[in-house]
This record gives sequence, structure tokens and C-alpha cells, in this order.
Amino acid sequence: MQPARAAALDAADPLAHYRDRFVESPGLVAYLDGNSLGRPLAASLERVEAFLRDEWGGRLIRGWDEGWMQLPLDLGDELGRVALGAAPGQVAIADSTTVSLYKLIRAALDARRGRTEIVIDRDNFPTDRYLVEGIARDRGLTVRWVETPHDGGVTPELVAEVLGEQTALVVLSSVAYRSAWLADIPAITALAHDAGALVLWDLCHSAGVVPTPLDEWGVDLAVGCGYKYLNGGPGAPAFLYVRSDLQGELRQPIQGWLGSASPFEMGQGYEPAPGIRGFLSGTPPMVGMQAMRDMVALIDEAGLDAVRAKSVALTSFAVDLVDELLPDARLASPRDADRRGGHITIDHPRFAELMPRLWERGVIPDFRRPDGIRLGLSPLSTSFGELEAGVRMIAGLLAG
Repeated sequence: MQPARAAALDAADPLAHYRDRFVESPGLVAYLDGNSLGRPLAASLERVEAFLRDEWGGRLIRGWDEGWMQLPLDLGDELGRVALGAAPGQVAIADSTTVSLYKLIRAALDARRGRTEIVIDRDNFPTDRYLVEGIARDRGLTVRWVETPHDGGVTPELVAEVLGEQTALVVLSSVAYRSAWLADIPAITALAHDAGALVLWDLCHSAGVVPTPLDEWGVDLAVGCGYKYLNGGPGAPAFLYVRSDLQGELRQPIQGWLGSASPFEMGQGYEPAPGIRGFLSGTPPMVGMQAMRDMVALIDEAGLDAVRAKSVALTSFAVDLVDELLPDARLASPRDADRRGGHITIDHPRFAELMPRLWERGVIPDFRRPDGIRLGLSPLSTSFGELEAGVRMIAGLLAG
């Protein structure tokens, strides 16, 4: 009955018409990896071409005086309004996720000098863990690890076990990259604040698909990428959020020319620019921001709450499909939709061998070692029928 149910869900989907806004991919049966790399919008083809022709080609270096210098902050404000619950002046588009994380980890530790511990979970994304380990080694700090279950993630109770008077910074992900566990951001943030620590949230797997009202929740710092649910394309720039009252207290360590108070004076000595601009470093990634502009506008048009509602419907349908069609697989994600982000992971010892065959047949999920297939469901570009076809293909190859 699942094909009929998929058709009914697609017919009732108020966001179904947005799928026509995306570039078609020849031979595609099911794209189930939108949480790794979002599909391009047709509007972005036109925008990028127009930028190359009219702005870069037409205006050349004059573009810096005609809006380019301001775009990282203007787009940051728009992203903050549409997807992050952030008032203006707290979000900037810049650098990669790794560089942005490095900046804010270092800045936060400097603001809590005298404290000797950093808290992070063992199942956090490798970049986050590697950065924390490297910075802790360089500065003689201790990493306190949160131990999380395979199909779960960080909880207030688990974090409370490792918090203490020596905690300087807590670094966690809003949505676990493997299990899709959705963290209780306000509760964990409050616990860290009670301990006198700062918190840095990685929003890579939530920005654009899960409402995350940073201001309301009292979040200190956040970082996220631009190429997953924000559809900025391969290598699209990241974003960083610094709560307004912390901007005068924190000083980021990569003192590039663009973050200085007077970048075009080229003077001696570094003085940071006030506000969020002081967290920039180098020349803005102008081409990389163009496609992000279109996706932020599309999320705004559809409404983030509606995007989240469809995301819940897609992942819930995916769980039902796994239960019916893949009884030998293990669901490695929460069944509770309130604790689940925009993807699910399923485990089976044969999944590694199936991945090349799936891709050859136009079904494109993601693989996470040791044996997990991750179904990443981008609500504005993914249909229920596409999801059903993809899971049915996985089941057929397992049975073959």
C-alpha cells in the first residue's frame, strides 16, 4: 500500500509545487542526500550567470563599492530573520564551517581564561571534534567527552554529568550528523550558562529545515554551512552567529583585513571592526553567496514552519517504509519526530556493498560508516514518491 500512500501524500502536499523550482538531474530516481548537498535552484543558474556577466564582468572592481562588501552582513541578516530567529547584526556569511568553528572556539576560550575544560560529544561531526582536540592540545586544556547512544545524541542529563566549574566551552550539534538526534538547545544552553560556560552550537544539519530561534533560546555562538539545506552549492560559504551582547567581549583570532575597523586604510596595527563585521577575516566569497540568496528567499516564501512540517512528514514516512520494506535493517535514528531532524539513518551489514549499485540505478542516499545508509530529505525538493522509490530499491537489492 505504500505507493498509494506516497501518491496521496504528494497530492496533499502544500509544498509540492516547489519541486519544479529545482534543476532537473538526468537519470535521477531518488535524491536522498539533500542534507549533504542540496540541489541547485533554477533561479540560481540565472543569478550566477547574471553575476558573472553583469556584476563581475560589467562592473569589475567597482562592485566592491556597489554592494559586495556589505553582502556578507546583509545576507547574514536575511538568513537570521528567515531561519535562525536572530535579530539583525548577529549573523555573517564567511569562510568555511571549519574556519568559522575555529574562530569562535578560540574566541570563547579566550573569554573564559582560567577555565581548563571543553565539553563535546564523541559522536559530533569529525571537524568539530578534531578542532576541539587540536586547540585543547595547543593550550593545555582537557576535553570532557559526552558519551552518546548510537541511535541518539546529547541530552541535558548527559551534558550535566560532565559540566563543572572548570568548563569553559560546550561544543555540540543541534542535529546529530549520523542519527539525526535533535538536541534540546534551550535546556542544554541554560545548563552551560548555570555552570558559567559558553556554548557553541553547530547548525549544519538544522539550518533551513528546523526552526532554531537563537535569540529566544539565549544561544551564545553558532556556526553552520551553506551547502546542505541552504543549497549554496559545493563549497558554499558558512555562516556564524555571535549574540550581540558578546560581540564586544569576544575577539576572534584570524585578524584579516576585512575584519578591521578601517580595511581600506591599510594601516599599521589591527583594530577590529565593531559588531559582527569584526568576526570576518578575508575577502567575501561573492560567487559562493549567490545561490544561497535564492534558497533563503525560497525558505522565506514557503515558511520555515511549513518546511519543518513536511520534514517531519517525510522522515515519519521513511520510518514506516523501513519498518515495512527493510525488516532486517536497524533504525539508527529517533522514532520520536520531536527529537528527530531532517534525515534518518538505517544500519545493515550489506549497505556498504549496495551503495555503488544504488548510485548506478539513480538512487542516491549517503553512507556513514560502519554500516549506515543516511536518507537525507530536503523538504522543498523531495517528494514522498521519490522517497518510496528509493527505499524500495534498497529493499530490492537486499533481497536480490
